[in-house]
Amino acid sequence: MSETSRTAFGGRRAVPPNNSNAAEDDLPTVELQGVVPRGVNLQEFLNVTSVHLFKERWDTNKVDHHTDKYENNKLIVRRGQSFYVQIDFSRPYDPRRDLFRVEYVIDDAVYLDNEKEREEYVLNDIGVIFYGEVNDIKTRSWSYGQFEDGILDTCLYVMDRAQMDLSGRGNPIKVSRVGSAMVNAKDDEGVLVGSWDNIYAYGVPPSAWTGSVDILLEYRSSENPVRYGQCWVFAGVFNTFLRCLGIPARIVTNYFSAHDNDANLQMDIFLEEDGNVNSKLTKDSVWNYHCWNEAWMTRPDLPVGFGGWQAVDSTPQENSDGMYRCGPASVQAIKHGHVCFQFDAPFVFAEVNSDLIYITAKKDGTHVVENVDATHIGKLIVTKQIGGDGMMDITDTYKFQEGQEEERLALETALMYGAKKPLNTEGVMKSRSNVDMDFEVENAVLGKDFKLSITFRNNSHNRYTITAYLSANITFYTGVPKAEFKKETFDVTLEPLSFKKEAVLIQAGEYMGQLLEQASLHFFVTARINETRDVLAKQKSTVLTIPEIIIKVRGTQVVGSDMTVTVEFTNPLKETLRNVWVHLDGPGVTRPMKKMFREIRPNSTVQWEEVCRPWVSGHRKLIASMSSDSLRHVYGELDVQIQRRPSM
Repeated sequence: MSETSRTAFGGRRAVPPNNSNAAEDDLPTVELQGVVPRGVNLQEFLNVTSVHLFKERWDTNKVDHHTDKYENNKLIVRRGQSFYVQIDFSRPYDPRRDLFRVEYVIDDAVYLDNEKEREEYVLNDIGVIFYGEVNDIKTRSWSYGQFEDGILDTCLYVMDRAQMDLSGRGNPIKVSRVGSAMVNAKDDEGVLVGSWDNIYAYGVPPSAWTGSVDILLEYRSSENPVRYGQCWVFAGVFNTFLRCLGIPARIVTNYFSAHDNDANLQMDIFLEEDGNVNSKLTKDSVWNYHCWNEAWMTRPDLPVGFGGWQAVDSTPQENSDGMYRCGPASVQAIKHGHVCFQFDAPFVFAEVNSDLIYITAKKDGTHVVENVDATHIGKLIVTKQIGGDGMMDITDTYKFQEGQEEERLALETALMYGAKKPLNTEGVMKSRSNVDMDFEVENAVLGKDFKLSITFRNNSHNRYTITAYLSANITFYTGVPKAEFKKETFDVTLEPLSFKKEAVLIQAGEYMGQLLEQASLHFFVTARINETRDVLAKQKSTVLTIPEIIIKVRGTQVVGSDMTVTVEFTNPLKETLRNVWVHLDGPGVTRPMKKMFREIRPNSTVQWEEVCRPWVSGHRKLIASMSSDSLRHVYGELDVQIQRRPSM
């Protein structure tokens, strides 16, 4: 019999563990009574006739606890804060003969003492996700919608599906760990199915989602995993889950994020003797970026000083204690190399602090380390700034600056705790070559030609001849190549103390037919100096500039009043877009909705109008996305200021 199907009774426990919030409805307010003993007059006893919870949106409990935004008619209060309950008795209360006591005390393990941080990381229902490439950072807004109708019940249902005991739901360590497993559907029929192969049959492409509400409500209504998600979608839904349950949370983006399967702190890029990448030996991958979450909590299970922000990741990458989940891992512990502390700190440490190693695999079976880049991985770690849409650099919360004594000490600490780094790369690197190589990629606009410029610089008094190889690939943002769309070999002669530039034209027709979901163009240049046999290697990615959706608003922007929202898109390509889906979302302004256009011809414009009636005042956002058979990851957004309804 499976563990999940067996009812467990432990010791004197006469009932199975309570692992569902569904039983909280219609609770009795009067204790059930049996046969009344002879000589007892019940009228003498103090009986509870009714309980008033002050749970309406305008009542003090919801206003004082900042839970009045929830579209939910139940009492919702926050930990560590007093609230009011009115109890009506069958007769006047007499303290001389009546004993009555109510206790409700819960320590707040997730309390943030900064009010602006509480407003940002708990109450803000709209966020910004950073993606793209470290030299071409792009943003998109995301509707968390944690207060929307049905979302709180869905988050409780997620824990019910995980069969999480109610006694553990006040522990943010357990809640975040269960949530990181349940947001992905890899092994537990969780919320989202991940897909990175550009095939999204019977589902929605990850780039089409504008927020978490549609995803969570579909999961609750169908009771089946929703298709499809990638890292930023997992992070968006997980952020909704955490904030909805009162746990401060934010999305972080790590640029050049290492996926190191064995957490040995190095990403091994194997090269053939001619400089080409050996795909059979190269198993590690470097993601252009990776999104995960941070949750704020105390860590009584760790030594003092390791509470605060904890890295939690729901993207299914590696197995942790039998399930695909990650964290919570103390960010402070990761910075100082204390990877011995639970949970999954070695994996997160490797994501931000691995070395990039270029190794030539010779035909005789030997390996030669050509170059070690200790600064490439974890180049930049960012999150949304407090109170604005700008970017906040939090790299220094995860790692010390390269070259500092503290950075070396953190690495040595991690190695001491078992994050093993092969010794054969230490001190084995070949002497520096007399020739430097670098290249730059022009701004690449979707559907347009652009150039790549490679510069060789000779720092010696010798004359060199160089054979260079360029490989251009369509690559998933995870660093995994899909298809090589261009390869070119050329020879360069370098005179003493000189430099030379080579320009390579990348034509739109070479890459347009093979574009992927959130694809980037990855260029790998290797060069062999014929006289010294030195090998130079450099790789860079560029994210295509994609057209945007335009959103316009007509009418008064007032709570309860109608206003017209227009979504507009112009096809800039030379081909017809087919099966075009446009999504529109805006928490507090409109429910998520979508519309399909069978085709959009080249240079033609489509418009979609909807009448919306806002129900939340203040700064709001309208967010739109577009996906089609051949073009995805198209976004647009508009800031709107919704005024309160005038009082009568």
